[in-house]
Amino acid sequence: MTTPNDLTDKALAIFAFAMFHQLSGGEVVSAVMTADASGHRIDPKAASELQRLGLAQISGDKLIFTPAGALMLSQLVDRLRGHW
Repeated sequence: MTTPNDLTDKALAIFAFAMFHQLSGGEVVSAVMTADASGHRIDPKAASELQRLGLAQISGDKLIFTPAGALMLSQLVDRLRGHW
């Protein structure tokens, strides 16, 4: 089973971005855009890492969290809130 300790910082940054949107928007995030109109892009190597580990899939311009990736995102949010 993959844990956050197994991820590179750039892969963790994708989760941090998703966590920001989930916490600020109040809704569960299931996907993030791979690029936006402002020129922000997720790191392609980090996206490949998440795909290789079974945590996400790329579909068009979205990185979609798999069930394992969604669980990790949920667990990271819980840990940030102090729930262990």
